[in-house]
Amino acid sequence: MGGSSYSDDLYVSRASLRAKAGTPVFAHDHAVRAGTVAKKVHEKLDPKGVTRESRDSDVHPNSVPIGVLLDVTGSMRDLPARIQKKLPQLMGMLIRKGYVADPQVLFGAIGDYHADRAPLQVGQFESGLEMEDDLGNMLLEGGGGGSNQESYQLGLYFFAHHTKSDAWEKRGKKGYLFIIGDEAPYESSSVPEIEAVFGDTVQSRPDTKSLVAEVRERYHVFFMIPGGAANTGASWLKKAWVDLLGEQNVIELDQPDTVAEAIAAAIGICEGTTDIDAIGADLHDVGSGGATDGITTALAPLAKNATGAIGKVDLPPTDTPSTNARL
Repeated sequence: MGGSSYSDDLYVSRASLRAKAGTPVFAHDHAVRAGTVAKKVHEKLDPKGVTRESRDSDVHPNSVPIGVLLDVTGSMRDLPARIQKKLPQLMGMLIRKGYVADPQVLFGAIGDYHADRAPLQVGQFESGLEMEDDLGNMLLEGGGGGSNQESYQLGLYFFAHHTKSDAWEKRGKKGYLFIIGDEAPYESSSVPEIEAVFGDTVQSRPDTKSLVAEVRERYHVFFMIPGGAANTGASWLKKAWVDLLGEQNVIELDQPDTVAEAIAAAIGICEGTTDIDAIGADLHDVGSGGATDGITTALAPLAKNATGAIGKVDLPPTDTPSTNARL
């Protein structure tokens, strides 16, 4: 996938046509709530038995896979709508500001295996507005398990075992995975859970710490906490993810509407195509100048440690992970 190209003009045209026709952006979710289709994962986002590939093309010869998995439980269920509205800023910073020449973005959604009909939804790696179609096919379930945990580990399993990229296979270059949420992951997934969600047969429970290590072989992994979420600012939440990923890979934002820009800025910093001092001007150029202080503050630990992160190595650790993470 990923053979098309992103266009702001086409984004605006599509939005105008939807508005005139009264067509909802999140058509699948709307149909589920209207009772015209069954409450389940859209067939194009079903993770069972599929592998998502980020491949080079004549149009995009240096593809870089970027996964963005959105928690759609409880108070987080409006996150896909916020991201959809900010696609011009996300792609503007990545492409027009030169952070990444050939980004291929996969959008997915995370729920709770124990409580939801759609614990994991995954789109394709896309370079054009097909990524908006994947957002529109999401079921915004708004559930969750009520245990301060959601099934983020399912997203990690998918990226560890069901994604491929030319960036890694041809060039030894890591992609990016951003998980956006406000809960901790479960410690592991059961054997029946993996079979039910992915159709895979495993011999033992995949544990979250091991999955993080597997994904990090091919991706830089970040957890992002949006401002205004239910558990924003909770010390236990940050500790759970810092123990898994390191402080510089846990990004706390002070506003709920700056996720897209922060993703782009984090990638630019890691790629070495921007720095903390240049981000303000870049944000202003894409129409998000008001977010500068919050984003630069949130990314300061990353900017301090990101030198040399690209290629086959990971970000250097800041502290030795604790063995007492609340998971």
